[in-house]
Amino acid sequence: MAVKIRLKRMGSKKSPFYRVVVADSRSPRDGRFIEEIGTYNPLTEPAQINIQEERALYWLQTGAQPSDTARTLLSRSGIMKKAHEARYNKQG
Repeated sequence: MAVKIRLKRMGSKKSPFYRVVVADSRSPRDGRFIEEIGTYNPLTEPAQINIQEERALYWLQTGAQPSDTARTLLSRSGIMKKAHEARYNKQG
């Protein structure tokens, strides 16, 4: 099962709001998901990004692949850097 970290669109027409979710890659965009790990509101200035860092790091270390947009959001919040450091700076 290929697991992805991606966005689920919420909100009404012309006012999008997104949830950052972990889902099976075969499930539809707004369909079934495994876990919700954050939110993203692009309409505020600056855009609001709220992601549970601990859960995001867990899923990245487990092998979940972020979509392009999710990768950008994780990078902006500094989570991708921490995941990279955890992977390549292991003591051993």
